Amino acid sequence: PRSPAEWQALAQLLGQRAEARVTLIMPSGAVYGESDLPLSDLPAVENHGDRPEVKAALAGGSGHDVRLSATVGQRMLYMAEPVVREGKTVGVARLALSLARVDQVVSNLQRLAGIAVLLAFGLAIVLSTVAAQVVWRDAHALTEAARRMASGDLATRTRRTEHDEIGELGRALDHLASSLSSTLSELRTERDRVSGILSGMHEGVLLLDRDRRVALVNPALCEMLLLPSDAQGKTPLEVIRHAELKTLLDECLEGDEPMSREIDVGGLKPRRLLVRAAPLAGDQGGTLAVFVDVTDMRRLETMRRDFVANVSHELRTPVTAIRSAAETLETALERDPEAARRFVEIIDRNAERLRELVEDLLDLSRIESRKYELHFAELDFEKHSKSLLGLFRERAEKKGIQLRSLVPATLSRVVADEKALDHVLTNLIDNAVKYCPSGTTVTLGASEEGELIRIEVADDGPGIEPRHLPRLFERFYRVDAGRSRELGGTGLGLSIVKHLVEAMGGTARVESTLGQGTRFSFTLGTRMPPPAERSAPGAAAP
Repeated sequence: PRSPAEWQALAQLLGQRAEARVTLIMPSGAVYGESDLPLSDLPAVENHGDRPEVKAALAGGSGHDVRLSATVGQRMLYMAEPVVREGKTVGVARLALSLARVDQVVSNLQRLAGIAVLLAFGLAIVLSTVAAQVVWRDAHALTEAARRMASGDLATRTRRTEHDEIGELGRALDHLASSLSSTLSELRTERDRVSGILSGMHEGVLLLDRDRRVALVNPALCEMLLLPSDAQGKTPLEVIRHAELKTLLDECLEGDEPMSREIDVGGLKPRRLLVRAAPLAGDQGGTLAVFVDVTDMRRLETMRRDFVANVSHELRTPVTAIRSAAETLETALERDPEAARRFVEIIDRNAERLRELVEDLLDLSRIESRKYELHFAELDFEKHSKSLLGLFRERAEKKGIQLRSLVPATLSRVVADEKALDHVLTNLIDNAVKYCPSGTTVTLGASEEGELIRIEVADDGPGIEPRHLPRLFERFYRVDAGRSRELGGTGLGLSIVKHLVEAMGGTARVESTLGQGTRFSFTLGTRMPPPAERSAPGAAAP
């Protein structure tokens, strides 16, 4: 351009195209063109040579600056480039852009950013609350499940299928509950088994803890020693009150080795007990004592010894008599035939006594070993009693004893083994005739007691002292041993009577008053036993 107007027109054209303020500046700093000012105002525009961007452009580079424009009164961004012609800077072209729109955009962006931040914060709060609620609900469900499991409800399951930490925790709890349930089931089974074993044992069991206090007693020991129900936690001496037992348990603990000893326990149920005590290994320690009731065993051993002694004594007397008579007979055969005959009678009498004793022992053995066969049948006891009394009538008349029958003709039929019944009655009537003095009456009677028949053999003889009555049915027990042997008794008759009556399902008893007589009685049934028992062996004696 050759004139200021052309420079002004050029600046306005470039400003329209650049959509910015264009200023054309001469090297002297004078403004030749300004797109945002009219041509008439250009002379009043101050020199721009001191502007930082203009200086940089005049120096041959690109300049830029941001400041408040004194011309238009706005904060502006300035960019300046040199105009070079033939290698010489002939001016500067400067663009200026108002930063008001930029600031507005930035302000809008800041406002939008703030709103976005607030929305994001609110959304984050909502999402975190929802997530917390979800996590809390899951955690609460797991807590409730764990609480029910802890209270004993091991059937509870969380059934979590997620693959996160909550799911892993839920599955771990389910596995723990399943393992605990299985373990507790096994423990209950073992506990029930041990409890069943302890309850079913006939032997007593006493368990002491490491403080020597009662930790466990089984029902057998409670019944055996009549222990109180609150025995646990007490010392053995407080519960059982037996110094010998305390000494045994103390010695077992101090010696740390098993020990056994028999002790006698008094009280309402006297017992003889075999106690085996042993210390328990392990951290818990303690002592286990097992009580075996050997009362019956020792009683049977005593009975066996007494039986052997009695049998030996009973056999020794006739054997000694036979041997003595035989030795004397050898020397008396030629010198004194009459004396020899008496010795032969002694031998015969003692041999018969020996035979009867052996026969009674065999009968008693067969009854007790269940080898005595019973064949039940219905018997007319009224007719049967008359025939039995007839067997003893001659001997009774010789002694001046009267025999009579008080069996009613209307008596029901008796169900019994005929041979066993004859044996019982023969023994009782024979004893009455044998031991009663002259002038005595022996009565065989019977009466009905419901479905039973009570049969009795009574006499009005001298009677028996009360101290003898509980033992009359024992083997070899005699009220007057010397007179019994003199009359040929073996001491087994009443024991056989008792066992035969019990084998037929009845009970035998004796009643006597000194000076007024004795009454032996027993019961029998009136109904046939079941077919399986009609030919059964006799019951063993208790």
